[in-house]
Amino acid sequence: MRLDEPSWWYAAPAEGIAQLLRPLGAIYGWVATARHLRSRPYRSRLPVICVGNFTAGGTGKTPLVVHLCQRLADAGEKPIALTRGYGGRLASHWVDARFDAARDVGDEPLLLARAAPTRIARNRAAGARAIEAGPCPASVIVMDDGLQNPTLAKDLTIAVVDGMRGVGNGLVMPAGPLRAPLDFQLDLTDAIVVIEAQDAAGAVSDWLRRRFAGPVLRARVAPVDGADWLAGATLVAWAGIGAPQRFFALLERHGAVLAERIAFRDHRRLGEGDARRLLALARRHSAQLVTTEKDAARLLGTAGSLAELARASQLLHVALQPIAPDDQRLLALIDATLKAPRDRSPGDRA
Repeated sequence: MRLDEPSWWYAAPAEGIAQLLRPLGAIYGWVATARHLRSRPYRSRLPVICVGNFTAGGTGKTPLVVHLCQRLADAGEKPIALTRGYGGRLASHWVDARFDAARDVGDEPLLLARAAPTRIARNRAAGARAIEAGPCPASVIVMDDGLQNPTLAKDLTIAVVDGMRGVGNGLVMPAGPLRAPLDFQLDLTDAIVVIEAQDAAGAVSDWLRRRFAGPVLRARVAPVDGADWLAGATLVAWAGIGAPQRFFALLERHGAVLAERIAFRDHRRLGEGDARRLLALARRHSAQLVTTEKDAARLLGTAGSLAELARASQLLHVALQPIAPDDQRLLALIDATLKAPRDRSPGDRA
C-alpha cells in the first residue's frame, strides 16, 4: 500500500469513509468524463501507443513502456517516449539520462530515456508536435500515462492493472482509487495488461475478462540479470514507488531475508536525514541496502549522506515479461496498430 493511499481504497466491499465520500467521487468522475467528451484531441501523423492505468498510483506502467520501446526498436521502429515528467520542474524538455537530474525531469523519464529518446511535455499534444518536429527520428510515440488525457488521440490504448490489488473498491477518487468511472475507462481501452505476482491465481485477470470485451493479457516483473545473490541475503529494502510491497515481495520470493522494509511516498526525494537513517539501519542489522532503479535515479548527482546511500545501495534491475502466449498477442496488437492506415495530416483533429 502506498503511504498516500487510504487503506480503505482497497477494502471490499466499500464501507465507512468510502461510502461517505462516494458523492464526491461521483462528481470527480462526472468532471473527468465531461472533460473527455468535450475535447477535440490532436491527431499526430505518428502512431500513438498509450500506456495508462485506471487507478491512482503505480501499477507497472513504466516497465511496460520500456518493454514496448525495446521491442519496437528491435523490430526496426524508432520509438519516442512521451511523458509528463511527474516530480520534475521542467514542463517541456528532451531528456538526457547522462546529465539530467530527477529534480528537473522526474525519476521515470530517466529510466525511459535509457530505452528510447524521451520527451517531457505537460501538454501532450504539444509534446507530440515536438516529437514530429525532431531532432530525433521517430516512427511511433509511446505515451507513458494519459489514458484519461483527452488532448492527444491514441491509436492503441493499453491499461496496466496491478494483479495483487485490481481496481480496489471500484469507486472514484476520493472514495476509491479509480481516476474515472471504470465502465467509461474501459470504453477508452483497447487492451489490458495485468501485472501478476509469481504465485498469483489470476483472479483479477478473470474478473476483468468478465467486464472487458478486449484482450486481457498477463505479465510479470522479474529480475533482469538473475537473482541468485538474493538467496539468503539479509537486506534493508527501501523504496519510494507506487506499490513498494511488490518490490519487497519480489525480494522475498527470491530468498532474501528482509531485516527492514522502508517505504516512502511515490516519487519522494529523500533528505539527508532519510539517508542517515537507512545507512544506520544497514549497520545495525549488518545488512545490505537494496532499492529500485527508480529510487536510485533520484539519488543521481547528490552529495553527502545521499551520495553515500547511493553507493551503498544495491539495485535490483527488473523488466516486464509478458507470459506466453500473451507475449505474442501483445506484439500482434502493436504490429496491427503500426500497419493500420492513417489518413489524417499532422494538423487534423480527431
